[in-house]
Amino acid sequence: MAIRIIVIGATGHIGTFLVPRLVAAGHEVIAASRGTREPYQPHRAWAEVERVRIDRSTEEAAGTFGDRIAALRPDVVIDLICFTLESAQHLVQALRKRDPLLLHCGTTWVHGHSTIVPTVESLPREPFGDYGIRKAAIEKWLLEAARREGIRAAILHPGHIVGPGWPPLNPAAHFDPAVFTRLANGEKLILPNLGMETVHHVHADDVAQAFELAVTNADPAVGESFHVCSPAAMTLRGYAEAMAAHFGQRARLAFLPWDEWRRTVTDAQATATWDHIAHSPNCSIAKARERLGYTPRYTSLEAVIESVEALV
Repeated sequence: MAIRIIVIGATGHIGTFLVPRLVAAGHEVIAASRGTREPYQPHRAWAEVERVRIDRSTEEAAGTFGDRIAALRPDVVIDLICFTLESAQHLVQALRKRDPLLLHCGTTWVHGHSTIVPTVESLPREPFGDYGIRKAAIEKWLLEAARREGIRAAILHPGHIVGPGWPPLNPAAHFDPAVFTRLANGEKLILPNLGMETVHHVHADDVAQAFELAVTNADPAVGESFHVCSPAAMTLRGYAEAMAAHFGQRARLAFLPWDEWRRTVTDAQATATWDHIAHSPNCSIAKARERLGYTPRYTSLEAVIESVEALV
């Protein structure tokens, strides 16, 4: 029996890979998005998908977004673009009567600074920064609603999402592709501190795999959150050395204390680097493996290499 699934934010990073997976599994898929862009990669599966244009911000301001989603009669709602507690509460309230499975896309940033690594889902949350705090508030409320009120909700927390079609987080923990060019040319790359901070990538298709598994394994998923990352994180230094080797070069690395290093890049790059190394908790995926059967196809390095090659 086909499951009727609504994917909110369907044409973004995750949805590009998730929608074809759901169609291939025989599900009835409705792709809800603003309709301002196509998926990052074309796929014949999109011909079998019902497309619904809906501007979430506008509809929420009018109080109609949740009702429009509920009116589509979903068995499952996969919400890839919820960023505030109020937005989550609005959707859940509208879905209460039908009570579909709700799968929410979170982030590993809910943890804040790492205290124990690899970080497991059960550790107390100490988020900082607007994004991490808002996503942690959504997680807390959804899990409490699931356990106290029986709401059928689960949260998947991706790491740094990469894939063909957009620049990956680089070994300096920002998004300037020139870092990869320097490594490919055998040029010196300066990294902050000792380059021992970690970044934990995940290919968008592996995130999509986890959402698909949560649909088919709803009972062990409901009321829980899961890390969705590659099998292991990389240090900045290890990442730079591995990418240089991929290009047939030996990495020429230098290191500066943070306050000196940040003067070697733009303010935007320094901000991005700080955010990503401070919010990169080196996550365990054991829970997702055991309860969902999550088996990531890509290592962190493999995911990045595919993304870099797609940019050339």
